[in-house]
Amino acid sequence: MPGERSVALDDDLAPAALVPDVRRIAVLRANGIGDYITAEPALAALRAAYPDAEITLLGATHHRPLVEGRPGPCDRFVEVPLMPGVRAGNGPDATSEQVGSFLGAARAYGYDLGVQLHGGGRFSNPLVRQLGARVTAGAATPDAEPLDRVVPYAFNQHEILRWLDVAAACGAPAVRRRPALAVTDAELAEADAVLARAAPDDGRPLVAVHPGATDPRRRWPIERHMAVAASLPAARVVLLGGPDEAPLTAAAREAAAGLGLEVADLAGTTGLGGLLGLLARADLFLGNDSGPRHLAEAVGAPTVAVFTNANLADVAPLSRVWHRVAVSWSSRCAVCDAPVQQQCGHDATVLGDVGVDEVSGLAGEIFAQRPPPALFRRSSAA
Repeated sequence: MPGERSVALDDDLAPAALVPDVRRIAVLRANGIGDYITAEPALAALRAAYPDAEITLLGATHHRPLVEGRPGPCDRFVEVPLMPGVRAGNGPDATSEQVGSFLGAARAYGYDLGVQLHGGGRFSNPLVRQLGARVTAGAATPDAEPLDRVVPYAFNQHEILRWLDVAAACGAPAVRRRPALAVTDAELAEADAVLARAAPDDGRPLVAVHPGATDPRRRWPIERHMAVAASLPAARVVLLGGPDEAPLTAAAREAAAGLGLEVADLAGTTGLGGLLGLLARADLFLGNDSGPRHLAEAVGAPTVAVFTNANLADVAPLSRVWHRVAVSWSSRCAVCDAPVQQQCGHDATVLGDVGVDEVSGLAGEIFAQRPPPALFRRSSAA
């Protein structure tokens, strides 16, 4: 690119110089909900470093409500077609015509800076290069096509820190490490209406339990979640999940009944906005390594979650002030004893070595600290 040379950056060189004359920035991050949250501090750094530039998130369809109509670092959202190696969503791969139309529109829009916050770059770096941006930046594994500004993709690095490194390569030093997501008045109102019907506020702290996770192996046994919830003094317990997670919350209701624990099943009662409102109202989130846990952290709710040993390093919360992590150090399939890093074909949990007493103790620590500091928690934005 004119005025640029391919350069690898590390801590000794970061942050790099700002890219001059940037009016439009495209950022590729088209994977899961939690993936967007771990990239949010890097997006905030880009926003601060380029205050007059328009930032477009090239994301997956489920990211749209996290960007549009919500204060945040991104000004614009464009959905990325489903492509091999760069996709998050169900359905067939996009046709060559659909991909061509997407790339043609991007080149015509005229991005000055294209940033890859998607992965190691084997598939995503060629896509970013085809956007036609004047300067490109991103992470790269040894087998990935280099961009103009490159940060080596280090395995077992925390995702938040990884993408902050990429932002620094663009001349954008970190402004914070904590992910933040604004909650709108409408989302809080939706949550309040649902709670008024199903679990009215009676002065008890609200505990939101999400027993799901995209990968079934990352689901701590449901009956243990309920045992932890039952151990918390005077808690008002609600179950969270999408419509497809109704079987999980039904099992949680059954387990709760066996413990004499009253719960309200809110699975499928709200969209993503209402879920954000519910999480913002929660005094504690209890669950697994999942998208809702990331959302809970981003809206300011304290969290306790169970992680595999594989995901402790890259996506667990960086802070332990209002967040607690229980780790399965063995993380082996309950059926065949294969490690979680190996695809064994079973959907059985790998978190069986984590006991109820450990997680109950962590949740009790959070309860002992209530109420949490205001920060941005329960904040709303029109």
